[in-house]
Amino acid sequence: MSSIIQHFIGGQVVESVSGRRQDVSNPATGQVVAQVALASVDEVQRAVAAASAAASGWAETAPLKRARVMFKFKELLEQHHQTIAAMITREHGKVLSDAMGEVTRGIEIVEFACGIPALLKTQFSDNIGGGIDNYNLRQPLGVTAGITPFNFPFMVPMWMAPLAIATGNPFILKPSERDPSCSLFIAELFRQAGLPDGVFNVVQGDKLAVDALLQHPDVAAISFVGSTPIAEYIFTEGTRLGKRVQALGGAKNHLVVMPDANLEQAVDALMGAAYGSAGERCMAISVAVAVGDIADALVAALVPRVQTLKIKNGMEADAEMGPVVSAAHKEKIISYIDEGVAAGAALLVDGRQYSVPGHEGGYFLGGSLFDHVQEGMRIHREEIFGPVLCVIRVPDFASAVALINRHEFGNGVSLFTADGNTAREFSRRIQVGMVGINVPIPVPMAWHSFGGWKRSLFGDMHAYGEEGIRFYTRYKSIMQRWPESISKGAEFTMPVAK
Repeated sequence: MSSIIQHFIGGQVVESVSGRRQDVSNPATGQVVAQVALASVDEVQRAVAAASAAASGWAETAPLKRARVMFKFKELLEQHHQTIAAMITREHGKVLSDAMGEVTRGIEIVEFACGIPALLKTQFSDNIGGGIDNYNLRQPLGVTAGITPFNFPFMVPMWMAPLAIATGNPFILKPSERDPSCSLFIAELFRQAGLPDGVFNVVQGDKLAVDALLQHPDVAAISFVGSTPIAEYIFTEGTRLGKRVQALGGAKNHLVVMPDANLEQAVDALMGAAYGSAGERCMAISVAVAVGDIADALVAALVPRVQTLKIKNGMEADAEMGPVVSAAHKEKIISYIDEGVAAGAALLVDGRQYSVPGHEGGYFLGGSLFDHVQEGMRIHREEIFGPVLCVIRVPDFASAVALINRHEFGNGVSLFTADGNTAREFSRRIQVGMVGINVPIPVPMAWHSFGGWKRSLFGDMHAYGEEGIRFYTRYKSIMQRWPESISKGAEFTMPVAK
């Protein structure tokens, strides 16, 4: 065990005094590589106090100066791109190339935030009547916080912190305790970029820290990404306490393969989207919906591909899939596979007993593939968050749409087809927030916004992009006129344009 991962409060690393710690393991070996401090309520309050002290000064800082900090931060991230990716692979387990991609997507959000002087521009209407001008402002909320998941320890914090900070808010990050090292590295790079003390803080911790942030009266807004039960809890509790809340929950993403689809392209898409990052993505495709007579050919093509996945330590250059994040999560995934077998689904490829030579202590699973999955089965209803792909067979396009629309989650979906009208109808009729047409993982770019429908998102605004700017600011409309244009006498009627 090499270190204790601490908090970052008020511009410096702060040693925890809570006495509570949790092991951090390398998923490829199962070995404990560090411990992370778990914050007490007092330590959360200290972080909020540091953020509150920085709030007014940062809110009054010109957007151009905030943008210059973001430009410097982006430059530092690019310099340390591979260092951050290696940190992710060591603690999460995803392959290094995937971690490099995660860092790139996070940097793109920072790049978007660099445009904050233009993004905060609003509207001005000259002389709406009676010498009155009307204009708008978008002003910061105050202290904001983000609670982020283990599967993207860099990218998801970048969905939140750069936009919160660029719009003039101090920000407190509560990262996952499973892979927390990125959070301190981000804090150090913000410090090097010239961000004032207290504007970005990190509190390591568990549910105690989450609840302390929720309950603190000085925290104005909370953004969360994680499981649906926790998202619903945070949204309900935060809203009850008068906070602005954006809570992204779980998913069960489908990929529909039409009979006219390019089979090779569809299989490639399913392999990457289902088994990339060991399925530990909220945008992972976990259900292939085979329409009509393409089903047999699709399954026949998938089986050998799943059987020959290159599953290794993620640091190895040719690895296609690494371990899952923890021993407990591995057992949870296995329990879903067991239940699928018991429910009568056909397990064509069984990854439960997979082992990597030399890494017997690692949290490895092979890819698993089910056929003839039925809609009522738990392996279709619930998010497994592991390398398990289910194939559901339906007779036609309408059945595929109805199947997906009945599901409680509406995060992401994809359709593979060569027909433009089918694609158009699918895009318009499907009740899902992010839709791919011949794109298996339709994650919007930084200047758009990310979020699902139904029980995949709690709150009105999606993450990052223009929706993120709206989430981290409060809209104000101002009407003004000057004494020379004001007529004498009180006005007792509803003001109207004259």
